[in-house]
This record gives sequence, C-alpha cells and structure tokens, in this order.
Amino acid sequence: MGIKTRNKVDVSFSMSSMTDIVFLLLIFFIIASTLITPNALNILLPEASPSRAKKQPATIEVTADGTYALNGDVVSFSQIEPQLKADLAGKDKNNQGIVLKADKNVPLEYVVKVMDIANKNQYKMVLATKGK
Repeated sequence: MGIKTRNKVDVSFSMSSMTDIVFLLLIFFIIASTLITPNALNILLPEASPSRAKKQPATIEVTADGTYALNGDVVSFSQIEPQLKADLAGKDKNNQGIVLKADKNVPLEYVVKVMDIANKNQYKMVLATKGK
C-alpha cells in the first residue's frame, strides 16, 4: 500500500526579495549621503610635538585681554605692521619670519589680524604651541 501525501514542504529559498531589499537600501544610502553637507571644512590640523624651530627674527605675543607685544615691547595693533617692516627690512626673504605666541583664550580674530599682516607682507609665520 503506497499512500502518498500531497502536503510536501518545498525547502527552496528565493533570494529575489532579499536582493530587492539590499538594492533599495543601497540606493537610499547613496542618495542620503549626497544630500548631507558637512558643517566644517576638511582641515587636517597638525599635532604639536616638541621640536626645534629655526630662530625667527620677530616675535609677536597676544595676551588674553587683546594686548599685543612685538619682541617683548607692548605696542598697539596699528604699530605692529610699521615696526615689523622696519625690523625685517634688512633681512633677506628667507629670514623674514614671525613667531606668533597667542594665549589659548585669545579670540580668533586677534590671531587672524596678525596673520593677515604677515600674509600681506609675505612674511613666514610660525605659531608657537606648548609641547605635549
């Protein structure tokens, strides 16, 4: 007596629905990633490790209250550029450098003003940092 049941379970697996989901997720993430705009600039900041830099002929210090000092002498901001030009006039282009020592609490605008003077006159500038 060979009775056969017609309720056989099919054990095959269809991958078509899984691939549809994967492709839809892929398209979603591609579109979503192109719509996101970063809020910051892509800048690689240097690490401050102790190193010996070549001695620069001029040093500008900016304190937390916005006081400027050129080579140890307190000066107003308007006096920085003429005194720098006078101090660095006899130097060749390779030795026209400035060390900028700014307190960590100084607003960025004070530092940018000094950097603008250096950029306008094509002076090399080094930002002094505290070693690790």
